[in-house]
Amino acid sequence: MTDYKKLYQDKLTTAEKAVQLVKPGEEIIFPINPGEPPMLLEALPENKQLKGNYLHRMLPSSGPLDISQDKLKQVSIFLSGADRKHYREGFIDFLPNHFSDIPALLLKRAPNPVIMATVSPMDEDGNFSLGTSPSYVASLIEHAATIILEVNEKMPRTFGEKNAIHISQVDALVENTVDLPELPSPTLSDKDLEIGKTIADIVKDGDTVQIGFGSMPNAVMEYLMDKKDLGVYSEMLPDKIVDLYNKGVVTNAFNPVYPGKTASTFAIGSKALYEFMDNNEDILMLPCDVTNSPVNIAKVDNLVSINSSVEVDLYGQCNSESVGGHLYSSTGGQADFTKGVRMTKNGRGVICLYSTAKKDTISTIVSELAHGSIVSTSKNDVDTVVTEYGKAELIGKTFSERAEALISIAHPDFRDDLRKKAIEKKLIADKPVLV
Repeated sequence: MTDYKKLYQDKLTTAEKAVQLVKPGEEIIFPINPGEPPMLLEALPENKQLKGNYLHRMLPSSGPLDISQDKLKQVSIFLSGADRKHYREGFIDFLPNHFSDIPALLLKRAPNPVIMATVSPMDEDGNFSLGTSPSYVASLIEHAATIILEVNEKMPRTFGEKNAIHISQVDALVENTVDLPELPSPTLSDKDLEIGKTIADIVKDGDTVQIGFGSMPNAVMEYLMDKKDLGVYSEMLPDKIVDLYNKGVVTNAFNPVYPGKTASTFAIGSKALYEFMDNNEDILMLPCDVTNSPVNIAKVDNLVSINSSVEVDLYGQCNSESVGGHLYSSTGGQADFTKGVRMTKNGRGVICLYSTAKKDTISTIVSELAHGSIVSTSKNDVDTVVTEYGKAELIGKTFSERAEALISIAHPDFRDDLRKKAIEKKLIADKPVLV
């Protein structure tokens, strides 16, 4: 019988020694924050052999390493506050993606990558859990040339497909018990609450919900507390899921794919969320090419998908990742879910945004997207758009009907100008005349 504890001790080392296993030219992959291994990250420059290596990160917990690009090229998979500035300065690169495609994209670049991850402590069967962050890493473990783990007693043990790494697969490990990075609960504005109330009215008892990033989607959960038997099938596990569970709102009783289970691929939140997840068999943390596959999403009947955007034009095109023509974030799972939800039975896809930006000086409902903007979600995949002024249902609407609906939820100060521009673009007829 294999002595897993001895095997563990044999592979236990220092971070400085562990990172020496990385060979020149290899591509290193970190999980999503808080699955990043901070001790290994700090030690990585101690490997003097680095040359032509790559480091891939998504929603990192800290900024990039101060190291020359000929030694280590650092790549963002989703820009955030920690790396946005560095991308604009040309210090890091960016890999465009749909969330569901990330494992395949990384394997195309590196068929045998180096995986470094923070994991939960080993169980009696010799397994570590990827905890909060299976995401794209879970699907890469079996292909990895080298696996180096940072064991943190505060990483919750979670369950789900490909979520375990066995000690026999591990090349080296270090121990580092530190608090996991937390995401503060967003302060909800009056606009957030109005948007949340409108979207919550779309959610019916027994529905399954997907909640995206940000204060607007999370405001929805403030108004779900009186719902019954909701399910959760989402890429991100939001903090307020704990409240919905404790109030008996989330039961997943009618979740057709994972009955009785909440399905997600990563979590960033509070200590309370991490404690709730620990050894909770009602939570399935799955690879992102499972949760975000449009084919799998299409199986989730009565799904309500909720995501946010930066601006929406009068055709219904959504720019959710650029500001002023400059890259700001990434597509993430928005396109996965907006496409997948349309293939479900009785699915509803919601895109939400404030009606204005820059202290109410510009409209986010626009006649055309800003020059250089990225179309994150096509006009053909957008179902319903929500602002604090209401909802615009676009599916089955003509261009003129879409324009009218979107203008009606724009800020009142900008509606006349939007109508004028819609007329100029022949989206709306000023005085319809047959010629």
